[in-house]
Amino acid sequence: MITLSRRGFLAASAATAASLILPARARAQSARMSLTATTRTLDVRGRAATVWGLVDGNGRSGLVLDPGQAFAVELTNTLTEPTIIHWHGQIPPNAQDGVPDMPMATLQPGESRAYDFAARPGTHWMHAHIPAHEMLLLAAPLIVRRPEDVAADRQDVTLFLHDFSFKPPAEVLAEITGGASMAGMDHGQMAQGGMDHSGMNMGAVGQGDMMSMPGMDGMAMDLNDYNFDAYLANDRTLDYPEVVQVDKGSKVLVRVINAAAATVFWIDTGALTGRLVAVDGEPVQPLPGSRFGIAMGQRLDIELDVPAEGGAFPVLALREGARERTGLVLATPGATVTKVADMSDADHPAFSADLTQEAVLRAVTPLPERAASSQPMLMLGGSMMPYVWTINGQTWGKHSPVTAKTGERVEIMFHNMSMMAHPMHLHGHAFQVVGVGQTRIAGAVRDTVHVPPMGMVTVAVDAGEAARWMLHCHHMPHLSTGMMTEFAVSA
Repeated sequence: MITLSRRGFLAASAATAASLILPARARAQSARMSLTATTRTLDVRGRAATVWGLVDGNGRSGLVLDPGQAFAVELTNTLTEPTIIHWHGQIPPNAQDGVPDMPMATLQPGESRAYDFAARPGTHWMHAHIPAHEMLLLAAPLIVRRPEDVAADRQDVTLFLHDFSFKPPAEVLAEITGGASMAGMDHGQMAQGGMDHSGMNMGAVGQGDMMSMPGMDGMAMDLNDYNFDAYLANDRTLDYPEVVQVDKGSKVLVRVINAAAATVFWIDTGALTGRLVAVDGEPVQPLPGSRFGIAMGQRLDIELDVPAEGGAFPVLALREGARERTGLVLATPGATVTKVADMSDADHPAFSADLTQEAVLRAVTPLPERAASSQPMLMLGGSMMPYVWTINGQTWGKHSPVTAKTGERVEIMFHNMSMMAHPMHLHGHAFQVVGVGQTRIAGAVRDTVHVPPMGMVTVAVDAGEAARWMLHCHHMPHLSTGMMTEFAVSA
């Protein structure tokens, strides 16, 4: 039995510890939830696979919070390696954000740490902020329900997506990067400012399996740089998918979370009528359809209508630019569930090269109108050979932060000059998409935006707590080769 320890917590600097030490009243609460980083065994196409995971006190993956419930969690690391968890989509105090040494150290094996902050409602998730650990599936859903979710006459279903390899993450990253993850930086530079993503820089020969499709001006878009062994939906392939029982004539809210390391999906609702009602946990004006794109780190809430006559209805995640697919099945009592092949007949198209989906999304609660104090442009660049990905021509450790003062409105333009898409994620803030290309819009409120090859997306953000907040690509091999900077907020 592992003995819980607070040595890492107590050993933190006085300033950091002061920001995390709980008042006596909070410490006395008995409603604290437990969360454990642990190992799990999955059956992937008949083969046993040992992966990592985040489970609650009842052994279930992830956490579900009720309306108004605070994020009061005791996280314990029972793994053999130090790790740290980022609460993706939440806006905690910076000290609890979960980035290695910014400012808290990683959680050592056997150590526990307390987290307390107001929970941001919506469909979110949590994951290790070390790429190799996230690729070991150290991630889980984090659902915070709204009062209207409780009041609604509909069933909640979570669709949690992964890409999976039987190979160790270090080997996968080495094959993808071709040894280029060392280009332009070293471990010291990666750790500059206290951030050391251990195990991210791998060296080997080989560039992985790249698939190209026609892009703008005849250039080639690089959609996929690795063929994973399996694509999982709630830890399963379509060989043995999860079958969720639903009622005839009912409404179902499918909360889709793309926790994949390097895979964009289309969500295909098939025969069911679908409405996209929220992205990244924030409600949008309902967008009808049966196919919606989702990049790494993003979330989609899709409301579906089950017909009165019932039946079995696959909800599939289609790998962008390839034939693989995964998913689950919604089935009414007594319905016959037939096997769904894990390969489509043809390749699925690229996701939103022209930003069609993003351009039509509209926030239910947009940011208030106000002038921006600054409008920085971030040039997203890089290449497959050498495999290095940059922001304004620099990798982490040589980066120039985006700066703002608390309370200021900043409009950041992401201008992608590379031939791969980049899902750009900002920690500790929600932003609104206010520009697609040269067109001004009042778009969705998000925390992760997909920027396609040669595309431009502008987001507005109101600077929050004075601290260093990570701003990075959520494609793990891109992150591991340096595609990250910071949003440095001062008082």
